[in-house]
Amino acid sequence: MAQVIVRWFRRYFTDQEGVILALLLVAGFAIVIFMGEMLAPLLASLVIAYLLEGLVSVIQRRNIARLPSVLMVFMPFCALLLLMIFGLMPLLFGQLTQLLQELPTMIAKGQQSLLQLPVNYPNFISEVQVGELMTTIRSAVTDAGQHVVSFSLASISGLFILIIYLILVPVLVFLFLKDKHVFLDWVSDYMPRERALAIEIWEEMDQQIGNYVRGKFLEIIIVGVVTFIVFALMGLQYAMLLGALVGLSVVVPYIGAAAVTFPVAIIAYFQWGWSADFAYVMAAYGIIQALDGNLLVPWLFSEAVNLHPVAIITAVLVFGGLWGFWGVFFAIPLATLVKALMNSWPRSEEHIEAEPAPDSQREAA
Repeated sequence: MAQVIVRWFRRYFTDQEGVILALLLVAGFAIVIFMGEMLAPLLASLVIAYLLEGLVSVIQRRNIARLPSVLMVFMPFCALLLLMIFGLMPLLFGQLTQLLQELPTMIAKGQQSLLQLPVNYPNFISEVQVGELMTTIRSAVTDAGQHVVSFSLASISGLFILIIYLILVPVLVFLFLKDKHVFLDWVSDYMPRERALAIEIWEEMDQQIGNYVRGKFLEIIIVGVVTFIVFALMGLQYAMLLGALVGLSVVVPYIGAAAVTFPVAIIAYFQWGWSADFAYVMAAYGIIQALDGNLLVPWLFSEAVNLHPVAIITAVLVFGGLWGFWGVFFAIPLATLVKALMNSWPRSEEHIEAEPAPDSQREAA
């Protein structure tokens, strides 16, 4: 066993560039894991600046200087940010508050429907099972209410942090964009000289990660807006809130669409019951999901991510457990990075000790 470990280590970690790349990766992950909360504004600003850099580069190709190009991208970004905070967020919170106010009425209607199940289907469900289910629902609602109360008590400190973010993040984004080459030169001075492998992998992943993240943001907006328009035209309550949920659901592949189906179905059921309108809403939701998976995603992500669904789900679970929402959002790019590292990692074949030949081969020799 010890020889196997030594042989594996010599194969993958005797190359100098491989060791340097491993140290850089460990240092990067350690900073994010142990200092992520402290450096959250800095990391968020860095990600946003990275996303906006693509638009700045497009404008610069038209022989426009760096600073005017940055301003042409940064000013619309600030306007969009203000629109979301002061225009969209109050509407979403208003619908969420209204939903919480109507939640007791929905629960009462749901209990009445559950009490009819033993009468209509006595062979499949009993009154005892219905009672246990109702007890579970009451417990879940109580826990949710306690979380809402605790959230409201902590809202003052959260509001203070939000104000700091609103001031600090745009300033950092502007500085990152304006002084991009200054920061890159500063980082390059502190990087090891033998970093050809790291640069090679970064150049390979740069375009793919950038296209994926920008495409994912565009997918969230398109799916969310289309869902809101369709639900609003059909007269479904909380159309904006559900549109935002459906838009954010595309962040989590496979799981998100299935999870958001439940709130859509529950709200439609309590509004219309088992009726044709309920069926139309669920059919429209299914069509939106089908168009997203079969038309929008191939169009936005022309370079398909060659990952097995099991690998994608594993990446979502691992990176989501480490970094929460942003870990889920960047799960596929990170999984693609891991795959590129595994394929490009140097293998020092000359350090592999020769395996002893089998007895049959010795006799033949």
